[in-house]
Amino acid sequence: MAARALDRAGRAPLWRQLQDDLVARLRSGEFDRGFPGELALVDDYRVSRHTVRQALHQLRADGVVVAERGRQPRVSAAADVEQPLDTLYSLFASVEAAGLEQRSVVRVLDVRADGVIADQLGLEGSTPLVHLERLRLAGGEPLAIDRVWLPADLAAPLLAADFTRTSLYSVLTERTGIRLDHSRETIKAVVPTAAERSLLRCGPDVACLSIHRLGRAQGRPVEWRHTMVRGDRYAVTTEAKATRSR
Repeated sequence: MAARALDRAGRAPLWRQLQDDLVARLRSGEFDRGFPGELALVDDYRVSRHTVRQALHQLRADGVVVAERGRQPRVSAAADVEQPLDTLYSLFASVEAAGLEQRSVVRVLDVRADGVIADQLGLEGSTPLVHLERLRLAGGEPLAIDRVWLPADLAAPLLAADFTRTSLYSVLTERTGIRLDHSRETIKAVVPTAAERSLLRCGPDVACLSIHRLGRAQGRPVEWRHTMVRGDRYAVTTEAKATRSR
């Protein structure tokens, strides 16, 4: 087989040319049945294994392929659920918008005190809090572990609600009249614990996104939420417009 053409006298390094060509082939659907291994790419492009690894390293960093030591590279699966940044969102609505059935397994729904969480909400440590923990399913498969705390003096009516197939925010509005109008989130990539991995049914090669959210209504903190979501099924997106410098 003839080597695929790379401009060996060009200004762009070979690994970058290789990366660009692989991306073009990916977009054309050439690798739908499988991504070639390192040795196949060395033979196909007549470059060193080091050059191939440099190209794959960048593709991995960009989330285009998964390339792990000792395993053949593979194309990253598209996220099942995408959520735009800079908007107050509902995970329930995002799953439904993706065309997937949304269902939850309620693991905990009770009232308890938690000094650490109360501090996040600006409350005394002994303040009663409604705590809801759910395993969120999308299309019948685990997507996220979702834990929420709200002041009991506001959220007590939620204790009688069925959260198997409904949104917390819709129930909160219907039963208490409270509608969140502001939130602040921190998103970090984390390695899930063994217990979390078991609940989410994800393998050792799957990372998760840990999302902490403080939700407010008319200036008052009313929700502290921690969501552990599978990184291979969920993506956050953003869109920005360039502004003129003056």
